[in-house]
Amino acid sequence: MELRHIRYFLTIAEEGSFTRAAEKLCIAQPPLSRQIRDLEEELGTQLFERKARGLALTDAGERFMQYARRIKQLSDQSIEDLHTMQDGLTGRLYLATVEGQAPALFANWIYNFKKKYPLVEYEVWNGNSDDVIKRVHSGLNEVGVITLPYDEEGLDGKLINKEPWVAIIPKGHPLSKGKGNSIELKKLAPYELIIPSRRSRRKEIENWFAPLGLQPKIICRIAHMLNAYELTAAGVGIAIYPASAGKYVGDDVVIKRIKNPDVSASYALVKSADRDLSKVAEAFWEMVNAELIRQ
Repeated sequence: MELRHIRYFLTIAEEGSFTRAAEKLCIAQPPLSRQIRDLEEELGTQLFERKARGLALTDAGERFMQYARRIKQLSDQSIEDLHTMQDGLTGRLYLATVEGQAPALFANWIYNFKKKYPLVEYEVWNGNSDDVIKRVHSGLNEVGVITLPYDEEGLDGKLINKEPWVAIIPKGHPLSKGKGNSIELKKLAPYELIIPSRRSRRKEIENWFAPLGLQPKIICRIAHMLNAYELTAAGVGIAIYPASAGKYVGDDVVIKRIKNPDVSASYALVKSADRDLSKVAEAFWEMVNAELIRQ
């Protein structure tokens, strides 16, 4: 197996077509097809199957794609590291983040890092904490920010910040008319709730209500805050999100901090404990940690 096989395979998987992949790779289709047949023979399994609307990965193809992405990223990182030795710190930094405070934290860190290393490029991926952890474990992203809790096995993590949870309430809703900028948790129990999609989050929120003898009415779990806001603004339900979500909503909702109990979302900076960082990511990690120590 050669690196070109990896590059060809990933391009075909992304394009869903041998024809489009050949055009993107600037090679003829027959040689491209032969290269994939050679790869399948070496692996002893079929990677693609033809569907009515184009190509689809087999189960073996899906599994191989995880390794192929890691191999390509390692290859890219090795080239970047060698260039760094000659030209100073260059290359691409692969970051992954949740919503809430994390985007603002990353923006500040990248701004400071860019002043020191102007030749570095950035690729930032956004999702929920479970997805970020998977990507860090697999090597698709080197450094991530997640919300707690998380399994520390296989990860190096540092607590970096926390903020309160809030209720995002449609304007005109009975709960939006109460005085003050906070609301007791028990008052949310009768109403339908929209919460983040992370698997552990539902259990966490149910545990908030349990000591009160109440069960929340969760009708929707959603990955991205802007989608939750649109659903809330439309009157579908009340969203429960970290307080920084308030920066992304309009005046058609009311935000109130949840109290009794007071609950907060904690953020952690994580990297793989089993894989060395690239030179670029290592420098970024060290800079962020130095900033955290100074705070």
